[in-house]
Amino acid sequence: MRTVEHYFTVPLDHSEPSGESITVFAREYVSAAHSEEAAGALPWLLFLQGGPGGRGNRWGSLGGWSKAAAQDFRILMLDQRGTGLSTPLDRTTLPGRGSAPAQAAYLEHFRADSIVADAELIRAALGSGPWTIYGQSYGGFCALTYLSFAPEGLREVLITGGLAPLTGSADDVYRATYQRVAARNEEYFGWYPEDRKTVERIARHLRSTTEMMPDGVPLTVERFQMAGAFLGGNTRVDSLHYLLEDAFVQTPGGPRLSDTFLEQLQGVVSRRSNPLYALMHESIYGQGQATNWSAWRMLAENPWFRPDAEPLLLTGEMVYPWYFEQDPALEPLREVAELLACRQDWQPLYDSRVLATNTVPVAAAVYSDDIYVDRDLSLRTVAAVQGLQVWETADFHHDGIADDGERIFARLLGMARSSGR
Repeated sequence: MRTVEHYFTVPLDHSEPSGESITVFAREYVSAAHSEEAAGALPWLLFLQGGPGGRGNRWGSLGGWSKAAAQDFRILMLDQRGTGLSTPLDRTTLPGRGSAPAQAAYLEHFRADSIVADAELIRAALGSGPWTIYGQSYGGFCALTYLSFAPEGLREVLITGGLAPLTGSADDVYRATYQRVAARNEEYFGWYPEDRKTVERIARHLRSTTEMMPDGVPLTVERFQMAGAFLGGNTRVDSLHYLLEDAFVQTPGGPRLSDTFLEQLQGVVSRRSNPLYALMHESIYGQGQATNWSAWRMLAENPWFRPDAEPLLLTGEMVYPWYFEQDPALEPLREVAELLACRQDWQPLYDSRVLATNTVPVAAAVYSDDIYVDRDLSLRTVAAVQGLQVWETADFHHDGIADDGERIFARLLGMARSSGR
């Protein structure tokens, strides 16, 4: 493959284009099978990755869906604002904005509506006509925002595991999420019954013994529960078993959690590399009302996920207020996180009237047992977007494109193009 790096200057606030600006980075990927001249004539495909708060993928080679797409497209991988090589946003840079209210006001401009406005400026800068976009997970949420506010920029839209609820509250999302994650716990421990004993042993150990994480803070039971992030995929779920299988080592002072286990767990429970995820995650469901720590409040309706429950269940993508107490990378952002959770006047992310009369070809994969994007809520969105073709399958979980991305991409592109425009 060949790559080209692009840096774009965009307004922080697109409603004030002459005001403060930030930088957005994107990397172009082209198959080396195309000459430079031929590659220059290929249409663009913009990939919108999951998150929020994750930088664009860094590929060492084309494979899976990208290999399939690179036959016919130039792929543009975006570092969404605040991530990667775009103007950075983390615990070290955000305080430069001033007070916590000033920081919260700055973060208002890091949702899907701003990402879409960035994409339209980038499309114009590249001289592209309407382009193809591919949204995975949160990238699919952004794709629906794109269809709502700038459909003229789109040739066709592909979405995997990312049909956002267009209406309703974050509470609706987390009520469904808790049910899906509970079912996934039951399924997992059916496959690995020995891991049920290991999880209980770890929980009992943490209640009586202080174990320090590599980031220098004690590992709590609730932080250990975050290992449930592995449950969200076909290709990742077995990694949970590999994590647990060498959790303990025998020491002169008795059994302790192994360095290997703690080091691997650190990568799961820390938000040091993507603090925007914790800060902005519930805001992706905020439209005209405060989310008010929805996942935390819905825990009261699902007490079997409490850290003192027996048997202990592992959690999914829920973000809780204590993240900003127990994660050193988030602790400096605690006050601004509270302000964002209480914000009531979030602007709409979707236009239901535009989506109801949509003319852009859209094809989406909905995964029946997805623990991150609920199947039933996704199908409500399907019914609300004119012309949206859906492929529902139980063959994959949320990470389907890592499992068989080439086949998924080819199928969705074929579905979109069979519909015409």
